[in-house]
Amino acid sequence: MLTAAPKSRAELAQALARKGYPEHVVLPLLDRYEEVGLVDDAQYAEMLVRTRHSERGLSRRAISQELRRRGIDEDTSATALEHVDDDSEAEAARDLARSRLRRTAGLDRDVRIRRAVGALARKGYSPGLAFEIVQRALDEETAAADATDEDA
Repeated sequence: MLTAAPKSRAELAQALARKGYPEHVVLPLLDRYEEVGLVDDAQYAEMLVRTRHSERGLSRRAISQELRRRGIDEDTSATALEHVDDDSEAEAARDLARSRLRRTAGLDRDVRIRRAVGALARKGYSPGLAFEIVQRALDEETAAADATDEDA
């Protein structure tokens, strides 16, 4: 399992339990894996935070939920999530909003807003923040179009 992708201690324990291995065999094995560095929940959490935020644009809330599902404890999650600050989270949301708005350029403004806000919500951003960011992105788009029209 570890050769395919990194896993948390809890994920490994669940997988081994599903395969029928008794707990008194699994726990010492996982302890040994931690000792030799094959299983490191803190490192795993940091990797997940980094990739989910930078590559997928997920919010801290969505990443926190994923870490919880993967069996990472709250302290380890909180430490890993410190790497995502408010500015980088807002920038990721702006990038996602701009991307969604480019895809819907020919549609009605309300449809564009609904789709972009929905995309941000699915990435874990709060509705208020999503709506604010989409409105700003649309305002920037309108200002850029007006500037282009004035230059012509």
